[in-house]
Amino acid sequence: MRHGITPAGARWRRNHRWRDARHEGRDTARQAAHGGEGIVSVIIIGEADGSAIKPASQQAAALAAQLGDSVGLVFGSNSAASQLAAPRVVSASALESYDALQFTAVAAQVARDAGATAVVIAATAMGKDLGPRLAAELGWGYIADALEYDGGAWIRPNYAGKVLARLEPNSAFVATLRPNAFPAGDGTAGAVEEFSGEVPDSPAMTVGMESAGSGMVELTEAAIVVSGGRGLEEAENYDKLIRPLGTALGAACGASRAIVDAGWVPHSHQVGQTGKTVTPELYMAVGISGAIQHLGGMSGSKCIVAINKDAEAPIFKVADYGIVHDLFEIVPALMAALDD
Repeated sequence: MRHGITPAGARWRRNHRWRDARHEGRDTARQAAHGGEGIVSVIIIGEADGSAIKPASQQAAALAAQLGDSVGLVFGSNSAASQLAAPRVVSASALESYDALQFTAVAAQVARDAGATAVVIAATAMGKDLGPRLAAELGWGYIADALEYDGGAWIRPNYAGKVLARLEPNSAFVATLRPNAFPAGDGTAGAVEEFSGEVPDSPAMTVGMESAGSGMVELTEAAIVVSGGRGLEEAENYDKLIRPLGTALGAACGASRAIVDAGWVPHSHQVGQTGKTVTPELYMAVGISGAIQHLGGMSGSKCIVAINKDAEAPIFKVADYGIVHDLFEIVPALMAALDD
């Protein structure tokens, strides 16, 4: 696999334009995927969210269609399997809860049976764990958290996004794709068949599942993220301002490290180098100054709106739109406008 390093500015994603293989020649894109070797077989591992397929998996399916002949694999839900945009989908409906050993074994069998030379999966919590395990099981290369595919080369961040690495695989690989970095396609779901291979026994057993709550949007997969910071002044204001604004926008709610360390919200809400990395269509930073570790987790957002009364706050250097004003006046005004 060939490597290259390119310096990355904080706003590189918003200046990037997706190059759709439909406009450049689908056959060319397929040949470039493996050093010019022609059409390849690609496995898409789709992730179910109840009876639905996650949007991030549909994004992976759209990219896989550009790489070669794709075959889907979905665990746990026949209904979700029937929604994945792939010509053929294998459903492992007996495996409902994520088990690293069993999921890896089944995915490896499907890849080998299909003669696949690539596997793509969304870089969700499951994908980040399953991807490297599967690559090790198959003895393939691994591309983590890809942001872009460009004519046979994959672009991914290194050093907390300070540089971009360009990877050109010349053999089989597993790639995880950052949610919202790739567009979803308009493909339709194909025929679904049940997995008929052997499922190994696992020493692990799922004894229960704890839901984050109905209507909650997963932070790393959300199209809109509203985050609050120290400018909220008290923990109660997060619930009074950020959560209602997030609900009104259909957004996930995030937070800066400062208020997580203060115990205002759980660590699962933290956006930044030591928290979660997000790439939504819209990121709203409310009362966040913009420390470098926070910028590392959200600067890839396609549109950034910052609300802060300090005009010198670093967040304004990466914001597309900035409001220098008291957030306790701006957020209620936004809520009122949304209600109208």
